[in-house]
Amino acid sequence: MQPRLQVHNLQSPLAGPYSFELAAGQCITISGPSGSGKSLLLRMLCDLDPNTGEVLLDGAPRSCISAPAWRAQVVYQPAEPAWWLPTAGAHFKPGQVPRVHALLPQLNLSPALLEQDVSRLSTGERQRMALIRSLACEPKVLLLDEPTAALDPESVAATEALLRKEVRNGLSLLLVTHSATQAKALGSRRMTMRERQLSEDTP
Repeated sequence: MQPRLQVHNLQSPLAGPYSFELAAGQCITISGPSGSGKSLLLRMLCDLDPNTGEVLLDGAPRSCISAPAWRAQVVYQPAEPAWWLPTAGAHFKPGQVPRVHALLPQLNLSPALLEQDVSRLSTGERQRMALIRSLACEPKVLLLDEPTAALDPESVAATEALLRKEVRNGLSLLLVTHSATQAKALGSRRMTMRERQLSEDTP
């Protein structure tokens, strides 16, 4: 079966080269020291930073797909997601609303939070709401950078349960985490980034 995501010699002046494959319904976790290049890799994969090399989605080269279309299928969620409208709810398209309301209780969030000013949400609420925003796009590949860094243990558990469910349903997940426990719990493959170089952990 063809991999969902194929990465060949992806690099920039700051990092790489990187080559690996990610299957549909698979989670690869990436751990490593701060500043080692984990976020740079995610930004290159969604084509936010200048890079060379080849990335294919279901066999289609990224170079043949427009940037907006690529980023709609390969969704990147940074460690500190941006909000550009007053409320979280304003960030969702009408067609996404049923999916949003199905996801909210899975992350212990009230629908009332959709109408609150984003600035009044806690850091943890914004982080979980950002994950809902990412999943509501129905991506084929989700690139998550420390999605539970600001969460309490109960919210971490809920987030991990949701991600495990989404992966079982076919989502391809590349997850940057500093938590060895989380990497072990979610990653079917685990990688380590050191000094801008990526290596696969031995089982």
